[in-house]
Amino acid sequence: MDLLHVLILFLLCFTVLGLQQDERLISWNDLVLNDRVSSESESLRNRVISVSKDGNGDSVTVQGAVDLVPHGNNQRVKIFISPGVYREKVLVPSTKPYISFISKGSSETVIAWNSQASDLLSNGQTIGTLNSASVAVEADYFCANGITFKNTAQAAQPGAVGMQAVALRLSGDKAVLYRCRILGNQDTLFDHQGRHLFKQCYIEGSIDFIFGSARSLYQGCELHAVAQSYGAIAASQRSSPSDDSGFSFTDCKVTGSGLVYLGRAWGRTVWFGEFENTGSGANLSQRVPWARSLKNDEAKPFLDQNYIDGDQWVKL
Repeated sequence: MDLLHVLILFLLCFTVLGLQQDERLISWNDLVLNDRVSSESESLRNRVISVSKDGNGDSVTVQGAVDLVPHGNNQRVKIFISPGVYREKVLVPSTKPYISFISKGSSETVIAWNSQASDLLSNGQTIGTLNSASVAVEADYFCANGITFKNTAQAAQPGAVGMQAVALRLSGDKAVLYRCRILGNQDTLFDHQGRHLFKQCYIEGSIDFIFGSARSLYQGCELHAVAQSYGAIAASQRSSPSDDSGFSFTDCKVTGSGLVYLGRAWGRTVWFGEFENTGSGANLSQRVPWARSLKNDEAKPFLDQNYIDGDQWVKL
C-alpha cells in the first residue's frame, strides 16, 4: 500500500470517529422534543415514546416506556411524559443508555413512590438505601427536562434508623438534568457515581439530601431545606485525597428552615471550600477550622463544566 492510500484511509477513519464522538455529546437537542419519527426505517436518534395516563400514548407508565427501549440501545430515545402524577418505581438499566425524560414542566409531571431503606423484601431483608429510589438510573447519557422526582415516605427525625428515602438515584455516567425538581426528606438525591450536570434544578430535603460518590456540578440550582430542627444538605462519600469525586455548587441558592449545614463529612476524608458566598449563611466566623475560603485560582477548576470533564460529553 503506498503512502497516498494510507493517508486516505487515515482521514476516512478520523472523520468517522469524529462524527461518532460528536454524536455522543449531550446537547440541547437531547433535552427538547422534536417531531415524532414515524418511519421504522429512520434513525432512532429522534424517536419519541409517549407516556399518558389516559391511554393515548405508547404506554400508561414510565417504566413501560423504558421497557420499550431495546437493550444495547446506542441512539437517543426521548420519552415524553404527559402531565400527571405517576405513582411507580422506575429503573433505567445500564443496558439502555441515551434515554431522555421530557415533559411540559416539572410542576405538572411527577414520578413518585414511597419506599424507605427499612422496607422489607419477600425474604425478610431490608431493601436498603440504594433500592429505595423512586427513580433509579443506572444507564449512561441520561437526560431529564422538566420532571419532578419525588419520594413521599414519612419525614425522618434526626437520629432515626432506616428512614432513608431516595427520590432519584443516578448511578450512570454523563447525565444532565435541566429544570427538574427532586423532592424528599432524608437522602433525597443519591448522586451515586459518575459525572453529572444539574442546571436550574430545585432539590428539597432535610438530612443529607444530596449524597454519594459522584463528581457533579450544580449550576443555578435551589437547595431547599425542610429540616424541622437540624440537618445537612450535602454529604460526599469521598474516601481518599486521590478520589476525584465531589459536589460543586455554583450560582446556587440555599433556602428553607431549621439549622442546616451546607456539607458534612461522610467518613474520615473530606475537603470543603467556599468561594464568594453571600447572604446570612455566608458568615465565616463559625466555620470548622479546616474549611477554606478559596482564592480565584484555587476556585477556578470547580466553577464550570471542566470540573466534570464537560468538554468530553456536554455541548450546552
